[in-house]
Amino acid sequence: MRLFTALDISAETRAALLALLRELRPLARFQWSRPENLHITTKFIGDCSDLNALKTALRGVPRPGAITVRIGGLGWFPNPHSPRVLFAGMQTGPELEKLHRDTDAACAAIGIPGEEKKFNPHLTLARIKSPDGLREVRGRIAQLPGTEFGEFTARSFHLYESVPGPRGSQYVKLEEFPLL
Repeated sequence: MRLFTALDISAETRAALLALLRELRPLARFQWSRPENLHITTKFIGDCSDLNALKTALRGVPRPGAITVRIGGLGWFPNPHSPRVLFAGMQTGPELEKLHRDTDAACAAIGIPGEEKKFNPHLTLARIKSPDGLREVRGRIAQLPGTEFGEFTARSFHLYESVPGPRGSQYVKLEEFPLL
């Protein structure tokens, strides 16, 4: 059972990103994210043997309040020269970082390893296994009139399970936790 916590994005933001994906998808054989799977990961958990203990720990995460998120800008991980991921960036206040730290601490308290990497919130749009089409995608991105995809306010975060399937993973929402 592969688990993670995440914020959902608004329907309007999802629609704007879907329009972008429709434009870019034919240009390259990347592993494109399914629009219904777009989310902002706050903590990758991985396997967990005690789901009830995890849910209890997550219910105890301090509530930072509503989190306003603006999705905009496109980038490449780990770098633009040899990218493995195309992502949409975001701007948000300190509440998202606090939610990440507090979720990480709650998970660590029940034996789930803490994050080793610096928290870098983003929306993964594609995973790049081969550079075929990369030049075309870059060219199309350079022609876009803008890369602002919307702003929304999250009032809860969720525990998800990633279930492998023939068309890629499907994310199943297991529980919702209020931020207010």
